[in-house]
Amino acid sequence: MQERVAVTVDGAGVAEVRLDRPERKNAWDLAMFDALAAAAERLAVQPGLRAVILCGAGGCFSSGLDLSVMQSFAADIGALRREILSPAAATGANRFQRPVVAWQALAVPVIAAIEGVAFGAGMQLALAADFRIASPAARLSIMEGKWGLIPDMGISQTLPRLIRADRAKELMMTARILSAAEAEALGLVTRLAEDPLAAARALAAELAARSPDMLAAAKRLVEEGWTLPPGAGLALEARLQAEIIGGPNQIAAVMAEMAGRKPDFR
Repeated sequence: MQERVAVTVDGAGVAEVRLDRPERKNAWDLAMFDALAAAAERLAVQPGLRAVILCGAGGCFSSGLDLSVMQSFAADIGALRREILSPAAATGANRFQRPVVAWQALAVPVIAAIEGVAFGAGMQLALAADFRIASPAARLSIMEGKWGLIPDMGISQTLPRLIRADRAKELMMTARILSAAEAEALGLVTRLAEDPLAAARALAAELAARSPDMLAAAKRLVEEGWTLPPGAGLALEARLQAEIIGGPNQIAAVMAEMAGRKPDFR
């Protein structure tokens, strides 16, 4: 069987994770679910990793769930329900959530480069990235409602940080397709670029030149702190800062800035 996901890591520690099923617009079959989860697990222990780019082969991010998967589920709904209700003890995520929430759990920045469409599962994967750069021609949709379903691949952890509750409900309930410009206006897309992959690579290179300790702490500050009450939020800020201040990478950043040279991070 063709590998569903291709992963490369360059010398700067930037990984590109490419959904590689272009003949089906990178639709998700069960092999795609498992391959994405496995890729995230491998990269979580990749030495020197600095950033990750998620993209799709063939000029399309992902058209979402392969309909053949939905048809196969119909043969044993009971087994499907049991699998949905059987999260992994370590993460609290089930088989269908792991390929998405795993990217949020990475300590490095994750950038989604969106071309073509990001529908359903593809949209939820994009929402799990820290940044989303889309082509002006891209189209996006939380499409599960079209099939009488709710989005259930970690969207409860991503969408509330980006848009208002009423807008989230509208997008889930109508399954309507958004232009890239409207998605940007709503806050679902970070910015538009004629060449999203080139823009993602440029951003990844810029981030890879920063302290990895700072990047990890900044990601945690937003992921964990955005919904905390003031006291707990301030405590998180203080704890994260205390962990990195005066450390080798923070000192390297200061010395490099003062000397006008590139830092040498560990």
